[in-house]
Amino acid sequence: MSTVRPTAPGAAPAPPAPDASSSSAGVVTPSAAAPRRGRPADLSSLRRALRRRAVRARVLARRTGGRAVHAWRSSLHVRIGAITMLVAGTVVVIVSLVLFSQIRDQLLSVKRQAAVDQAQNGVLYAQTEVAGIATGDAASVRSTLDRTVKQLMERGGPAGDFDVVMVHRSGDTERSATSRRYVYPAIPTELRADVASGGQFSQYALVPDAANEPRPTLLIGAPVSSDAAATERIELYYAFPLNQEEESLSLIRSTVVISGIALTLFVVGIGVLVTRLVVDPVRRAAGTAQRLAEGQLEERMTVRGEDDLARLATSFNAMADSLQRQITQLEGLSQLQQRFTSDVSHELRTPLTTVQMAAEILYESRGDFPAHVARSAELLHTELDRFEALLTDLLEISRYDAGVAVLDWEPTDLGALVQRVASGMSALAQRHGCELTVTGPGQEVIAEVDARRVERILRNLVGNAIEHGAGKPVEITWAANRTAAAVTVRDHGVGLSSAETQHVFDRFWRADPSRVRTVGGSGLGLSISLEDARLHGGWLQVWGQPGAGAQFRLTLPLSAGSDLTSSPLPLRPAIARRPGVAR
Repeated sequence: MSTVRPTAPGAAPAPPAPDASSSSAGVVTPSAAAPRRGRPADLSSLRRALRRRAVRARVLARRTGGRAVHAWRSSLHVRIGAITMLVAGTVVVIVSLVLFSQIRDQLLSVKRQAAVDQAQNGVLYAQTEVAGIATGDAASVRSTLDRTVKQLMERGGPAGDFDVVMVHRSGDTERSATSRRYVYPAIPTELRADVASGGQFSQYALVPDAANEPRPTLLIGAPVSSDAAATERIELYYAFPLNQEEESLSLIRSTVVISGIALTLFVVGIGVLVTRLVVDPVRRAAGTAQRLAEGQLEERMTVRGEDDLARLATSFNAMADSLQRQITQLEGLSQLQQRFTSDVSHELRTPLTTVQMAAEILYESRGDFPAHVARSAELLHTELDRFEALLTDLLEISRYDAGVAVLDWEPTDLGALVQRVASGMSALAQRHGCELTVTGPGQEVIAEVDARRVERILRNLVGNAIEHGAGKPVEITWAANRTAAAVTVRDHGVGLSSAETQHVFDRFWRADPSRVRTVGGSGLGLSISLEDARLHGGWLQVWGQPGAGAQFRLTLPLSAGSDLTSSPLPLRPAIARRPGVAR
């Protein structure tokens, strides 16, 4: 389509240049008004303001993007609504484009056919009017052309509004008659060349209307046969404005757009509604399951109807009833077990005290007894000490099970505590031919802990390392950072497999059931140590490898009640860590 922009009849004159004397007389320019010294400060403040606005915009975009991502991940409604809108919108756009293209082609095809028929009739009529034109008389030619154009305009036609242009060519001379100005100059050169070659041709172009605004127009041109010489020819052009078709297409376009948006929103609404009908029961089930997990065992789902969701609610309620019964039974058994352990431990205290007194007398008098009786007195004394330790551990475990264990917080020098434990266990290490080494920083580290419980943890760990260390050195290392302190106890004995490390803190668990305890523990030491560490808000972890020994790590926060995020010491020993393995 060719576009012709006619030149305006006249152009507004350029505004006069300002007089140089006027600026010197009293007009102050901006450069003169602002002092030169203030420019750097103004530019720097402007840059800071722009930088702040850019930072705010980035923060706002990041927050908006984060909220959108969170909504996409957490809400099934949002995902289904967005996917439905995308799919429905794509389908509606494709259908609308195809439909609009077909409607436009149909409208233009009807318009063009009517215009072609009208142009053909106009050519036949113009032939009769210019049959006897006096080609040598310019006034007669112009009069004939004007009369023919006027009569063609009066004849009208089925194609709607139109304009007519007739052109008489005689060599390089052209004489034209038009029903409206600006139409003839807007006829494309390509169309005029095609008509000059003979035959009827059409083309779409922009032709100025009465207000000199370019409008889409269908142009049809054809030569008019006459009795003139071969060097002379007459051309007839019809210009059919497409204003009505353009308005119709605009109305159709608006209708298609509004209908597409309404249809998309309708489909999205149906999708969201259907999703809500399915998701809401699932959300209620999730909420009920969460409350059940929090201990509200009486929570149940409301059953409505007899559909699949109702069967889901019924099955969920049946599962909740079964869980409630089992949990209630387990709680009863656990309370009974705790009460039994506590009662038995307390009840055994009195006879144990009496037996211990008698055993102590026999033990002190063992020199007066025969050898076998003296040996029996020694065994009785030793086993009663183990029995007393077992009762003490059972009472401690029962306190943890009942949730009544409390800490006696006090600032404690961890380095002195570690040294005290090592000194206390040195005699046991010598009996087993084991060397104890302690490594730690030189400065004092104060932590808010229950010193008695931490000392018990370390004694259990060191005693366990001595028992399983096979006479090899036991290394005690401690360190601290700004928030936590850690103590590791490393032995080089038989070690632990990955499966055994999962059960090392279980009550009465032994890696080798046939192995006889040489230290005389009750089998509850590591379990109590783990509970003591958890009571402090700390960690008690273990690493082991068959044949390479084991290492226990105790990590405690320096401040009471604070949370741990890392440990000052690695869990894996340096000799066992592979390159690239994180601590």
